[in-house]
Amino acid sequence: MDKIVGIPRSFLYYDHHILWETFLSELRIPYIVSPKTNEQIMRFGQQDSHDEMCLSLKNYLGHVHYLEDKCDYLLVPRVDNYGLYNQTCTNFLALYDIVHNVTNKPILNYNIDYCHGDTEWKGFLKMGLELGKKRAEIKDAYHHAKEKEKEYYDHLIGANYNALNNSKPRILIIAHNYVLYDEMIGLPITNMFQKMGATIIDANLFDQKVALRESRRISSGLYWDTSRKLVGAIPIVEHNIDGIVFLSSFPCGLDSLVNELVMRKIKKPYLNLVVDDISSLTGMETRIESFMDILNVKI
Repeated sequence: MDKIVGIPRSFLYYDHHILWETFLSELRIPYIVSPKTNEQIMRFGQQDSHDEMCLSLKNYLGHVHYLEDKCDYLLVPRVDNYGLYNQTCTNFLALYDIVHNVTNKPILNYNIDYCHGDTEWKGFLKMGLELGKKRAEIKDAYHHAKEKEKEYYDHLIGANYNALNNSKPRILIIAHNYVLYDEMIGLPITNMFQKMGATIIDANLFDQKVALRESRRISSGLYWDTSRKLVGAIPIVEHNIDGIVFLSSFPCGLDSLVNELVMRKIKKPYLNLVVDDISSLTGMETRIESFMDILNVKI
């Protein structure tokens, strides 16, 4: 009987879930995804973490905790860089070791470190071989998964561009996917905006090569790959949006530096929201209402 792979619904899941799930399905490997974040998972994360960890990392460990007794492997990628000038958050680099220290569950891992020749394909090949599959079928599964991922994001990017034509207040959300789409962190915030009549434009959903190039108009020295892609969305849509919201989880080191830099350079109305594990949505709602009032007056 094939072993079951557990996938934590956090961090890079929101970027690569189509890739992971399609790859495993093509190889006929059973998998389980942890449920959407809830209070129980948040409590699990708090008990397995310490105060200096960002809310998103605590959240990730809560999803790991949930899966421990429900699978045979945990899928935990280690992502260092996509090149010398495309570094990632140190949590992505350390995630394998962090998870290894909080659970005895075997880890199914792939490593991305382009500076040392560790590509995504090599990582997926390694995983497939560990799961007992042959190179040819692993290659076919990987290429099919990449095609499915591209189709998925092409559709979302098209819808994101179409939203720029909406007559409602258009708000560009600068947030990592694992913040923006998490049930307990970002979605309550975006739901509030939408209930107040806003159109949400996702900074993640633009052509990544274009966003990386355009980010230089904001800063030529940004160090992190994800931050550059998010910031690069601003020049792409600056003439078609009414305001910008920076949304991050406390105490994200990347966002605390990058968002402050960007806020000093942009000319659009902006709102900076930082969510932690004791945040009151009532307080958030008041700030969002005030921001929407500003945008409606400008429109």
